[in-house]
Amino acid sequence: MGKSRSWLLRWAWRGVTILFALLVLYQVWLFAHICWWVKFNPSSSAFMDTRLELMQNKNPDATLQHQWVPYSRISDNLKRALVAAEDANFVDHEGFDWEGIQKAYEKNLRKGRIVAGGSTISQQLAKNLFLSTRRTPWRKIEEAAITLMLESVMDKQRIFEIYLNIIEWGNGVFGAEAAARHYYQTSAAQLTAEQAARLAAMVPNPRYYDRHREARGLQLKTAIILERMNDAEIP
Repeated sequence: MGKSRSWLLRWAWRGVTILFALLVLYQVWLFAHICWWVKFNPSSSAFMDTRLELMQNKNPDATLQHQWVPYSRISDNLKRALVAAEDANFVDHEGFDWEGIQKAYEKNLRKGRIVAGGSTISQQLAKNLFLSTRRTPWRKIEEAAITLMLESVMDKQRIFEIYLNIIEWGNGVFGAEAAARHYYQTSAAQLTAEQAARLAAMVPNPRYYDRHREARGLQLKTAIILERMNDAEIP
């Protein structure tokens, strides 16, 4: 009996060691990608791949609208609008906006349901680049780890540049250039303040707003973002 128990413990320990080694290797794999993207642009993201797969399940010929443009060729109007809408303290925090998280928690408590997330631009980028859409405690832990990796090796401008180029803006529409052309038949560089505010207002629910472009909620959010844009600090 004692011998059998000793054998089981030995194999259990080996299993834990192997799992730990795999976890470490996965983190190294993530970090290697992030280091590579300091200088080179990601061609896709986990979220983009997931959306394309779902679209092709319905239509095998479906493709994404996506075109990478450098930071300098994206309107400052859009940069300010997104900071105002998504992460007012983006240039100051180190990946996590604790004040924003506290406010989101209090708002959710008052409403009795989740209506605000408190995620920063860095956290959103971490999620979109690597993680699935499933909401699990493990995903939040991994999101935090990836956020720390991003902030440790990239400056704010590079984080924001990648974010601007891969976030979803409609059904199969990803990145600032594709969004500008999809909604306004112009380039990301030429977006006006009002157009930029409207695009920023769409970010929390882009596929819905792609189908309901005159939604009252979208108009109200656009007006609020327009008022806040002048105070937004961008990298």
